[in-house]
This record gives sequence, C-alpha cells and structure tokens, in this order.
Amino acid sequence: MKIKNWDMFSFVVAYHIALIALLPAFINVFSWTAVIFFLITYILGGMSITVGYHRLYAHKSYSANPFFEWCVLLSSALAFEMSALMWSHDHRIHHNHVDTNKDPYSIKKGFWYAHVLWLFDYQRDYDESLVADLKKNPRVMLQDKHYGKFLLGVNLAVFFLGWAITGSALASFYMGFLMRMAMIHHCTWFINSLCHTYGAKTYARELSAVDNAIMAVLTFGEGYHNYHHAFAADYRNGIRWYHFDPSKWTIWVASKLGMVSSLRVINDVTVQKSLVMKDKKMMIEHLEDEAGELAAELKAKLEELSAIFEEKAAAVMVKVRELKQASEDQKANLEKEIKALRASLKETWDEWVALTRQATKQFDFGHVH
Repeated sequence: MKIKNWDMFSFVVAYHIALIALLPAFINVFSWTAVIFFLITYILGGMSITVGYHRLYAHKSYSANPFFEWCVLLSSALAFEMSALMWSHDHRIHHNHVDTNKDPYSIKKGFWYAHVLWLFDYQRDYDESLVADLKKNPRVMLQDKHYGKFLLGVNLAVFFLGWAITGSALASFYMGFLMRMAMIHHCTWFINSLCHTYGAKTYARELSAVDNAIMAVLTFGEGYHNYHHAFAADYRNGIRWYHFDPSKWTIWVASKLGMVSSLRVINDVTVQKSLVMKDKKMMIEHLEDEAGELAAELKAKLEELSAIFEEKAAAVMVKVRELKQASEDQKANLEKEIKALRASLKETWDEWVALTRQATKQFDFGHVH
C-alpha cells in the first residue's frame, strides 16, 4: 500500500512512539489519580463518538437539544476523530457500500487495512448530499469550520486540569492525552476490524459485521455490530436487557431528562421477521444444491412455516397500529387481541427455531437462530 496521507501517518506513528518512549518516565510519576483521570477522559471522549457522532449524527437514531449537542461536540475533541460532519460522511459511505471497494474501511481489504491502514490510504470523495441534513445544523457546521480550535482549546484545558489534579505535567500528558487517545482510537478501529471478523452473526449472516461482547465493553455498546448493520436506525446496539450498552442507557436517561427525544427502536416482531426471512433465504439457497426427499421436505416446511410467521407478524403489526389510534373504550379489547396474537406468534417462532436447529443437524447451514 502506498501512503497517501502523510500527515495522518506521521501523527499516528508519532504519538505511538511517544507512548512507548515516555513509559519509563511515566512509571516514575505513576499515580492512581492519573489512572482515574485517564478513565474519565477516555469515557467522555469515547462516549462522544458512540452517543453523538455515531448514533445521533451518522444515523439520526434520536434527536437532541442544543445543550446535549454541545456536550457531544466539545467532548469529541478528546477523541481526535475528525469533525462530526466528516466522521458521519465517511460512516454513511461505509454503511451504503459495506464490504465493497467503495467502503472506506472494507474488511475485504484485510484486517489491518480495516483497522488503521485505511487512514493513510483514504482519499475522501466528498459528497455533500450524503450529509445534507447535518449541513443545516449550525452547531455541527461551527465545529467543522473551527475543528482545529476545538481540538486545541479542549485538550489544553484538559491537560492543565490533569496537571493540577495529578501534580505532574507528564502524568497528565501521558495518561490524559497519549494513553486516552490511543485507547479511543484502537477501540474505534477494532469495530472496523475485529467486529467484522470475530463474533456471532446473529441478525445478518450475509454481512461481515459480527456481535462481539468483549468489544461492546470496551466501546460502550458498539460491539453488537451485526445487529447495528442489520438495523442501523435503532438507537440501541445491544437490544437485550443483559447487553452491555452504556451508550443506549445514556440516551435513554437523557430522554427522561428532556435533553433528547424521538428515540428510534426496531420492535421485536420486525427483528424476528427479518431473522426468519434471512434464515429461509440462506437455507433454501443451500438446499438448491441438495437432492433427495429429505431436502425437498425441508424446503416445503421452511416455505410453509415462514409464510405462517409472516402472516401472524403482519396481523400483530396491524393491531398495534390500530391501538395507537383507538379510543379508550377500544383499547382494552385491542390489547387482549394483541396479547393473543403475540402468544400465537411466539409459538410459530419457537417452531421455526426448532425446525432450523433440526435442519442444521442434517445439513451444513452454519449458525441459525
């Protein structure tokens, strides 16, 4: 690979060298206060990317008031990951062209290319129409226009604050700048590399994106990447109660405080319907190459059960829409109908899971739900 962005290459290499070279000196001034300072700046910088750049700006999965936006835009200077406008532009290209040559950090070009090398090779073909909505946001445009000043102002303020708290300029610089920046960068980059390589393809097996619980912990919920690529509009990445997704919790709490609104959620019926359709497509395509009575029988069962599930799912959604417009007198009966329909849908879902599990014992379908 020929390096095209020498400024980016020099910056990344320089701070990694400084991180190693200054380690012996930092050990002499080590303190747990410096470690705590690192954690605080790491969390603020990392969350500004996940909560703000990613879910608010790139995917518009919720709306925020100006105060919340400024919290994001200012703290994002701790991450050193471009302006919100440019970050969202590149990320939207990634989703529009995932796993193709047009994907800026396509995993098809290799693990390390997707991780970091793309930064040294990427030539942005700026398409204003991709971020037309963000260009109407005066806060986003102000940050983009004066991004260098944002970086300098916020990081100098944080450096002097860390110096005052730790009593050491070196400790503040090492943990509150170098270590913080390296950690945020590599965790972000691992979403592009590791979360397109190792993990579970729970929702979209046709994509390279995977769910990786370890990366979810390090990236405040972003590790549930397969779900995100399947349902990018959802403000949640981890949709189960036990999924570690602090970004989701932060957005939810902010909504209760009146700072954000219009949280977009993909309901469970839509998710299950998508899983059934994708499972059916994958299995039937595989069975096209199989001969014999068993394969023909399985194809027929898949077609029949998926049709039943789709019909029941549609019925549930119709009743849910009716409930939203119903009068108080009608709501009680509609809620009973929805409960009964959901129970019936669950039975069909359980049948589907049992059928696909049984099929995997007879044919090599890989992971199914």
